Amino acid sequence: MDASIGRAQAAGRGAANGSAVEWAARWGIATRGLIYLLIGALAIQVAVGGSGKQADRGGAVEQIAGQPFGRVLVWVVGLGLVGMALWRLSEALFGAAGPDGHKATKRLASGGRFVFYAFASYSVIAFALAKSASEGASQGGSSDKQSKDWTAKVLDWPMGQWLVGIAGVALVAAGVWIAVRALQRKFRKHLKLGEMSQRTRQVVEVLGVVGGLCRGIVFATAGGFAVAAAVKYDPNQAKGLDDTLRSFRDTPAGPWLLVAIAVGLALFGAFSLAMARWRKI
Repeated sequence: MDASIGRAQAAGRGAANGSAVEWAARWGIATRGLIYLLIGALAIQVAVGGSGKQADRGGAVEQIAGQPFGRVLVWVVGLGLVGMALWRLSEALFGAAGPDGHKATKRLASGGRFVFYAFASYSVIAFALAKSASEGASQGGSSDKQSKDWTAKVLDWPMGQWLVGIAGVALVAAGVWIAVRALQRKFRKHLKLGEMSQRTRQVVEVLGVVGGLCRGIVFATAGGFAVAAAVKYDPNQAKGLDDTLRSFRDTPAGPWLLVAIAVGLALFGAFSLAMARWRKI
């Protein structure tokens, strides 16, 4: 029995490390890059011109849908996120690349990422299906509305106030973790540095540090709003990505802080495209 289990696990690891999963992972990372590039561009429009467009994943998908062959492109994005989810699932089940990829903490983190990208792919594919049925573009969904709706639901649960608060603290911690790891250049261990020129490595490092720092700041800020929603027992305090970004515009630094964060998110998008090419899978 143990031998059979061992063979099954070995077969599963082989499949997880196969070319299909690698291809899906690179497609998914590139898709993430495209989405962050568009979010950054939309956030700059919000900062400079007060655009009413959503600076979040839903807004990015609507931008894609408005292009020639938009419906096809939305499906490409949705399936790319499916690939991202499947890659993270394979890491959770069989371990990630690298010497510490089989640690329980790494596999648990991959499991959390799988849930996130599974939800993201579902929302994009639901939008694609709605567009195919000639329904309104609003099917893309606002991250702000989703955040407030979910926060309101959870607050009504037993211990809901604590659950929202814990989720907010976890999001703040995740943001700090993302920013610190970016500053420490932890992403270098995931890159095929031997295949990159010195100039390319320098550019990718700048993209990774600045982009990761800004992404971490956004995550931590959104977590802070979730904590405020829990403390005040007010779901309207919770903010999705769009409202979180707009909150930077309302600081004493004005739109320039939002421009800086938006550029950082766009740089993270460019970093993701580089990762799609040179990441170890």
